Amino acid sequence: MDNKNNNMWWRPGLIVFAQVSASISVPIIIALIVGKYLDKKYNSDPWIFLSLTLVAFIVSIYSIWKNIKIYIKEVEKKEKK
Repeated sequence: MDNKNNNMWWRPGLIVFAQVSASISVPIIIALIVGKYLDKKYNSDPWIFLSLTLVAFIVSIYSIWKNIKIYIKEVEKKEKK
């Protein structure tokens, strides 16, 4: 069983990478699609697009900060053991 866990040393890093990547890309992609659509609909090019992109950027930063806090707590727990 220990040998199997030793072979998967890279898994936690991959999970963190995937979560951070999703935290950045998903809000930005949604903002880009919705912003372009709303700009065409309301003829307000590029203001809604830029506003939603800024909001998505702030959401991404908050999500990354939240994930980092969780991982710092996990590392601190492991160090105490």
